[in-house]
Amino acid sequence: MNYRISHVTRFKYSSPVSESVTEVRMQPLTDAIQHCLSFDLKPSPRARVFSYRDHLGNIVHHFDVARHHTMLVIAANSLVEVDAPAGVSVENGRSVSWEELESALASGDFFDMLAPSRFAQPTRLLHEFADELKLGRGADPLSALRRISTAIFRSFEYQPQSTRVDSPIDDALRSKRGVCQDFTHIMITLARGLGIPCRYVSGYLFHRVEDHDRSEPDASHAWCEAWLPGLGWTGFDPTNNIPAGPRHIRVAVGRDYADVPPTKGVYKGEATAELSVAVSVTLADETANAADLERIMNWNQFEFSAETEAEALLTHQQQQQQQQ
Repeated sequence: MNYRISHVTRFKYSSPVSESVTEVRMQPLTDAIQHCLSFDLKPSPRARVFSYRDHLGNIVHHFDVARHHTMLVIAANSLVEVDAPAGVSVENGRSVSWEELESALASGDFFDMLAPSRFAQPTRLLHEFADELKLGRGADPLSALRRISTAIFRSFEYQPQSTRVDSPIDDALRSKRGVCQDFTHIMITLARGLGIPCRYVSGYLFHRVEDHDRSEPDASHAWCEAWLPGLGWTGFDPTNNIPAGPRHIRVAVGRDYADVPPTKGVYKGEATAELSVAVSVTLADETANAADLERIMNWNQFEFSAETEAEALLTHQQQQQQQQ
């Protein structure tokens, strides 16, 4: 399947800022089953964009807007080809024993994806949730992962804006509601607790009416990948209780959301930032939803300040977009 993805992010500042420095993780990965055929990133105000590949293979773009502005807009457009996974998959793969997994891990380097991380920290509420559902190792690792995904899907209500971008897993565990970012962190923490390497995946999901997905169609998405012998890194989407497949478009992988936010940066100025995001994922042979994106983001209202008065400057962390 070939997909066109438009991802527009707007930071609107309450007063002019003199400089902003931003990192962007929006370029889809290229690997054995996914190919990023084209990618274009345009910041406004204009800035020279640089890029590098991090140690996990993610493409990171970064730029510096070194002049006064009251708004920063980042428009990313991608064309991606996604193939159905070849060979074994989470649905047809043979059962792997816990002994086989432990033997394979002894000769591999999976420490980062087994240890607790910023948003994947075991807590009392997490242990209570696991005990309530009797989420133990069970017969084999693959069955345990399927059971965790199903338990999260059945136990939590999907409710956009019910948590924040920096919410710990306890917020969702306490209220029994959240978004894909929360559900993914919970599954990662539970899987690591069983000794299964698990990592966070940032990306997009192509929505079809017949799939009845819970996640939002106009936002980025998140799920997790667990490593198993014979299967390798295999995707689970606990938000929709489905295995990751041809509709899942992978952008970046990390220990948790902190490693792979779509945007991250700082700005200089005594201002607050208001964040707006619009995402469109369509089949490549369909008409792109550019008109809707343009209307949502109010392109005709963009104004950039050229004020140069001196002022005391403070550095603030930019707001980041939560993955829904």
